Amino acid sequence: MIFNFLGFAILFLLIRFALGQIFDIGRFYLALAAAFTASILAPKFGVVKMNEDEKVLMKWIFIKGFREV
Repeated sequence: MIFNFLGFAILFLLIRFALGQIFDIGRFYLALAAAFTASILAPKFGVVKMNEDEKVLMKWIFIKGFREV
């Protein structure tokens, strides 16, 4: 859960400030656009139990398949 939050939060802040510099729109719509974009672009993390081992796997739209963290 912490990895999911950190991935989203970092992308949200970067997108929020970048869009704020480019466009002159209201803060609510700016935050809404940044949240929507960050939720799509953020990597997704999950714990999978494999042969009595727990592994943290990551899925991201920019890589194919799952990657172990």
